[in-house]
Amino acid sequence: MANRNHLLALSCCLVLALSAASQSPVPAPHPIVLRAARLLDIKAGKLIKPGEVLIQGDRIVEAGTAVKHPAGAEVIDLGDRTLMPGLIDAHIHLFLHPGAEDLQTVQESVSERTITATLAARDDLMAGFTAERDMGTEGAGSADTAVRNAINEGRIPGPRLRISGNAINILGGHEDAIGYNPAQHVLANADYANNADELVAVIRQQFKEGADFIKIYETGADSVRDGKLSTPYQYSEPQLEAAVKEAARLGKHVAVHATGEPGTLYAARAGVVSIDHADQLSEETMRVMKEKQIFAVPTFTIFEYFAEHAATPQQSAHEHQILDLKVQEFKKQIAAGIPMAVGSDVGPFPHGTQARELVLMVKYGMTPLSVLQADLLNGAKLLGWDGQIGTLEPGYLADVIAITGDPLEDISAVTNVGFVMKGGTIYKK
Repeated sequence: MANRNHLLALSCCLVLALSAASQSPVPAPHPIVLRAARLLDIKAGKLIKPGEVLIQGDRIVEAGTAVKHPAGAEVIDLGDRTLMPGLIDAHIHLFLHPGAEDLQTVQESVSERTITATLAARDDLMAGFTAERDMGTEGAGSADTAVRNAINEGRIPGPRLRISGNAINILGGHEDAIGYNPAQHVLANADYANNADELVAVIRQQFKEGADFIKIYETGADSVRDGKLSTPYQYSEPQLEAAVKEAARLGKHVAVHATGEPGTLYAARAGVVSIDHADQLSEETMRVMKEKQIFAVPTFTIFEYFAEHAATPQQSAHEHQILDLKVQEFKKQIAAGIPMAVGSDVGPFPHGTQARELVLMVKYGMTPLSVLQADLLNGAKLLGWDGQIGTLEPGYLADVIAITGDPLEDISAVTNVGFVMKGGTIYKK
């Protein structure tokens, strides 16, 4: 009965979300002028004071200190706030919520988890994230295709999405259902592929079902030995090369969960688009990543969350050890000049709170401007929307948020979003 009541409550929430979406305005037929005390020019790395943005339909027409006010334009004065492009999270999990990840696949149906994803998409958008990359449904197959399409069609509120369906994993690998009685045949949280031919077959199936890119688990499980990260690799370099070539055949990319060596080097040499988590990278891996412009996506927030919410003191100590090592290595990665993007791994911690990632990247060594450029400019490139989102310029999509404070002085300002527009449609005001 408790499970039935839980599902009924989720269903009611979905109805409310769908109702809200159906009542959300489409881009206004008349021009809109947004006005605020400041505007972030992310490419120039400075604030413009005051700031205005002229929007027509779903596009930006003009941005600067003062813009044209066409006849019939609606002027929205946002006061002492900063106008900036919508935030980008390059590593999310819409189908996860706080709690045991492996049990969510076992205990919750795909239908229930799709409701969870629908509500998570809304929460992320309301927090100012207008574009995201979903790094695997964790056992919900290609259900993310339906969520992405419903958002694109305006049926539910949510960010622009790049989706990967189920991630890909080897038998007995990082996301397999290990630790259970094998006779129970507990579902894995990823699709199996054990060699190059199987990788190609699974990739083709995932693209058939609507994936925008491929996510592969390359390392795990992690441990620390003599102050260094130890993590087995899952696919050889030639196997990853086969995956990258198959994705490239359709103009698409492969991203990997990879925390340490030699898996990260195999992935970099194979030509993946991003190495996510990237806890420990060798000098050679960093050299290849810089040369090929492969993005590191650190995902500090999930490491912090696991360290602070561990089930036992022993587990907490282990998670803190991993986080401390990750921070030390991050400083080396900054010094090496490898390209960074911002991804939080939100899902195991509450959706809508992931702006914490930008705060932590500053805490651990980057400047506020470099983090914002990693999020907005690099994030747009990583998601394949370079030239369309990530900056307030004429011709770009009208993804605009307003925050309280100056993010170049205090990056935590991005956690206080009071206005959200995506594609010229206002979702929060």
